[in-house]
Amino acid sequence: MKLNLIKISQLIIMVLAISTLFGCYNKEEFKRRIKDGWDKVHASTKFKGDFCYFLGDVKFPYTDEPVLEDDSKWQKWNKEKLIKTLPLFAEIGLLTREPVEGHPELYHYEVTELGEKYRYQDIVRRGSKPRYENSFCYGQIVVGDVTDVEKNEYTRAKGYSYNQTNFYVSYNYHVINVPDWVLNSENKLNAIYEPITVSLPEETYRDIVTFYVGKGDKLYENSIHYKLIKPITSSSSE
Repeated sequence: MKLNLIKISQLIIMVLAISTLFGCYNKEEFKRRIKDGWDKVHASTKFKGDFCYFLGDVKFPYTDEPVLEDDSKWQKWNKEKLIKTLPLFAEIGLLTREPVEGHPELYHYEVTELGEKYRYQDIVRRGSKPRYENSFCYGQIVVGDVTDVEKNEYTRAKGYSYNQTNFYVSYNYHVINVPDWVLNSENKLNAIYEPITVSLPEETYRDIVTFYVGKGDKLYENSIHYKLIKPITSSSSE
């Protein structure tokens, strides 16, 4: 009987603690924190937009490299991406595309002035040689209302002295600064990069951010960042 009373008391304390925590972090507070997160993304000079179409590992200027029999799985996967993405963005106007003399099946690519305005390059220096991960980015997310907050409490692994509470926060947003090259190429982009479609300025969209409550009721998140959109390929590897 005494043991049951102790368990009930502990449960009441836990419920009260969670209720107090939830009261501190209401929808307006979550909205402010989400907006602050996107403001930090937008303050970064390296990002050219919140939605980035990934081209592949490519260092410009670049000339087509045919798929070889002894290519690694990753090399084949990367070349398969470039075969789709480079001609698309040349057609859109962000790259130039010129046939290689004597090799009409191969093309030479360079970034145009318009393309440079929207290009984001991340140079990954791990491994035997650098990887030049290029994307063309557009748009800026404007945070709207928080629509739902779902709480999840779970016990941490053995060795931790506290449990952890997660909040899955749903919010609405719309997108500004959508350039003409995106609007005029909506169907072409959607065909290669589906199922993630072009974000249009007149539409309202929904997103979810996960917040973690750790020791000392500290609230934090690490999921607000630019959205990397990868092309569809028949193979998959990273």
